[in-house]
Amino acid sequence: MGFALGMVLATVGTGSAAELAPADRAAVFKAAGFKQQGDAWRRCEEETPTASSQPGSIELKDLNGDGAPEAIVTESSLFCYGGTEGLVVILTKDGGSWRKVLDETGMHLVKDTKHGGWSDVEVGGPGLQRQPVYHWNGKTYVTSK
Repeated sequence: MGFALGMVLATVGTGSAAELAPADRAAVFKAAGFKQQGDAWRRCEEETPTASSQPGSIELKDLNGDGAPEAIVTESSLFCYGGTEGLVVILTKDGGSWRKVLDETGMHLVKDTKHGGWSDVEVGGPGLQRQPVYHWNGKTYVTSK
């Protein structure tokens, strides 16, 4: 499957970040490496934000079927992320703290296939012949070779 610029991700079984308490929402962004700038959370630091710049957003999705959602944090910027225009960071709650399990440049697609009980995640962008698919290895996501 290829990606196109401006692709809109549609997934099933998602929740909004509005379901997170403000402190948990801030903890997700901080664990993903974002800094608060006014009302927005950003990891990309553009001196003057370009039109392609979209601040961080959080999507909640249970990727491992345990009933607790993981946090999928995305941000867009042509300046910071090139032609893929995006960043995706997936976090899981581990012992009360959020922990990164994937941190990649590109647009993401949660696949129907699973490894170790976790959904596979495809990350890529325009111009790539083969989009990398990340599989769960028991602790984190790793790319398939």
